Amino acid sequence: MGARCSLVVNGRSVRVSTGDTPLEAALAEGMIAPLQAQSGNLLAGQGIAQGSAAPSGRRHPARRARAEALRPALPGAPIQGQEEAPPPPVAVRKGTVTEIRRLSPGILEIVATLTRRPTGEPGHQALVTFAGLPTRTLSPTLRVDGTTEINDVVFHVARDPEGDPLDGLRLDQPVRLKGPVGRGQYRPGGGRLVLVAAGAGFGAIWAIARAARYVEPAREMALAVGARDALDLYMRESLDWLRRTGVGRIVLCADRGRQRPPDVRSGPLSAHLPSLRATDVVHVAGDHSTVGAVQVLAAAVGARCYPIVID
Repeated sequence: MGARCSLVVNGRSVRVSTGDTPLEAALAEGMIAPLQAQSGNLLAGQGIAQGSAAPSGRRHPARRARAEALRPALPGAPIQGQEEAPPPPVAVRKGTVTEIRRLSPGILEIVATLTRRPTGEPGHQALVTFAGLPTRTLSPTLRVDGTTEINDVVFHVARDPEGDPLDGLRLDQPVRLKGPVGRGQYRPGGGRLVLVAAGAGFGAIWAIARAARYVEPAREMALAVGARDALDLYMRESLDWLRRTGVGRIVLCADRGRQRPPDVRSGPLSAHLPSLRATDVVHVAGDHSTVGAVQVLAAAVGARCYPIVID
């Protein structure tokens, strides 16, 4: 039997690694709706509840060996193919805007102080409504220097440099959060962590990367970060911190920009990813085209991919 096989889900071809169920592969690649995130119920094929016995003699040897190899590295951590912790319940939080800072021509850092601590894991999203503005789907993150307060929530938000409704945002403006939503959250355990961020999508990836360096400091990590314009690569302070903690593979790229620094490569993010492996865990955050391109590359090698689409 080969290492991977082909499967057609909803008319689209999916590459499935040996030992993974078809449903797991389809969910990870976004081929079908993530019902687990909506209902909190365990889907068939997502794993066996703790305390129940696995059917004797039916578990694939490769899958059993992979689980046994990973378990000692981080006891109690969720392993790919096994049951995940149920998602946190959706909650509503209210507060006010307390900080507004322009990080680059196209990115704002907005901090809101809430009356109660926000819920969710790094990489989760929330439905955010600033009073008088349409609701946006944003990813709570940290300031670029990695700091935050217990009741604060930080957002990196894309804006139109030629004029944006966010330019009218003011301090003390009411804000409402509903979440968490999405399934792109950080999951400890597994293979190499490949993190891909486009533009303001770095907010979600920064939250995941920083958490992973504390929870799994020995886990291999690679980052690819891009922007349409080199001037919007606002995250150098964050990347410097990651380098100091031992992350050696960090690539910056930009589609355009006359003032492109020497360490910024030219072209789209998908052209500058590391060679993906079937054992990789990929988180990608950004616009639809970037997320879609990375999903295709991950699917081609059978890597698990968790997309985070940014408005």
